[in-house]
Amino acid sequence: MKKFSFPCKSPDFFLLGLLFVLPGLLFVLPGLGAQDLPEAPQSGSLSADSLYMDNFSMEGESELQTEQNLDSLLNLWYVNRSLETAVDDYRPEADTLVPDFSDSVYLARLAEIPSVVDLTYNRIVKNYINVYTHKRREQMRIMMGLADYYFPMFEEVFDLYGVPYELRYLSVIESALNPRAVSRVGAVGTWQFMYSTGKHYGLTINSLVDERRDPLAATHAAARFLSDLYRMYQDWTLALAAYNCGPGNVNKAIRRSGGRRDFWDIYYYLPRETRGYVPAFIAATYAMNYSGDHLLSKAPLNLPLYTDTMMVHEPVHLKQVAEVLNIPIGQLRDLNPQYRQDVVPATGKKGYAIRIPQDQSAAFIDLQDSIFAYKDSVFFDPGKKVATPQHYASSYQVDLPADKYDKLYYTVRSGDNVGYVADWYDVRASDLRYWNNISRNLIKVGQKLVIYKPRGSSERYRDLDKMSFSEKQAFAGRL
Repeated sequence: MKKFSFPCKSPDFFLLGLLFVLPGLLFVLPGLGAQDLPEAPQSGSLSADSLYMDNFSMEGESELQTEQNLDSLLNLWYVNRSLETAVDDYRPEADTLVPDFSDSVYLARLAEIPSVVDLTYNRIVKNYINVYTHKRREQMRIMMGLADYYFPMFEEVFDLYGVPYELRYLSVIESALNPRAVSRVGAVGTWQFMYSTGKHYGLTINSLVDERRDPLAATHAAARFLSDLYRMYQDWTLALAAYNCGPGNVNKAIRRSGGRRDFWDIYYYLPRETRGYVPAFIAATYAMNYSGDHLLSKAPLNLPLYTDTMMVHEPVHLKQVAEVLNIPIGQLRDLNPQYRQDVVPATGKKGYAIRIPQDQSAAFIDLQDSIFAYKDSVFFDPGKKVATPQHYASSYQVDLPADKYDKLYYTVRSGDNVGYVADWYDVRASDLRYWNNISRNLIKVGQKLVIYKPRGSSERYRDLDKMSFSEKQAFAGRL
């Protein structure tokens, strides 16, 4: 296992750092019936007094970063537009009625959350809960609205890698669910990857594309990184700390503590930012699970919860897609934040995905030629544009195991397209393109397409090749 020693990155969430803004709160509630912080070391490089002085010196910097993060979050197109136009039952004056709860209630609620990550409660965690549920309520409502779009995506990826689902809340403290978040030290995206870490985990980063800002690609990288860290420490809380400041800093803290391997035992030996990182994660987990008890309702954001990805194999500008399909360019940019200049630099050898609202998928397929041709001389310099050979399909086709799949053939007729054929045979258009090596959804009259159906389920589709267009549409339930 290759060990990493990355510089500590500053998470782009508006809460992280408030521990340092409000150091006096560390002295309140000394009698909590929850786990107390470990005593500061009496000898060595740190002391309690120096810790609090260091925290005080961080106040201005933390407040500045908080404001930058909030501005960035609120400038997302769909957040800004939704807040301007949405009408809901939220009443800011009701914030004065927000209830407070005893420590025993917080303890009991945290214990009720299904989690393999230790959700310890102490006075620092309580301070962060107070920030989420009292001080930054409007931003919390926005993140709850964004969670409906992002969390299902995160959970599906985490399930693939065996990462606990509750680690999705890490994105809340990392970036406030803002894929364009950039920290003061250069960490980027929803999962706040530094350049070197992102490249190590296979993310494309260049002048046109930054996959650290791609929520899906970055989540795959984050899941692999977290899995590697867990294998290193066999403890998810230490893995979270290492995600923030790098394994090198966690290893140093373990050595300086005499070999202890519990986050709270090595707390004072960790970098200042990381000391607040795990408490902020615990508080975010609590706040997202018990928002209703704190009278928090999600902001009604106009996010397309159902989207589709279309692969392209030649350069295209997002404005070409937006103007032909009549999609707001702001929405398209927010769905594809990885394209820095709005240019999708696809080639015949390397395809790129464009995420669009699902209800626009059929239109994209039908109008793909029009999209690529639309104002191409405006968006691309004709003198520098590389000509891409046009072809319908090569003679190569994919062969699936005959013992598992039945092979059917369909002869293309005038008026057919990939979307129609896929719909008639109840297969995905992407599978149909893959089986027949189809580029750009281009098929020609007389071409024979191969369709695979699970063995024993193909009989009802055998006569499709003989039907008229209206009969095929009726067969698929489209008439």
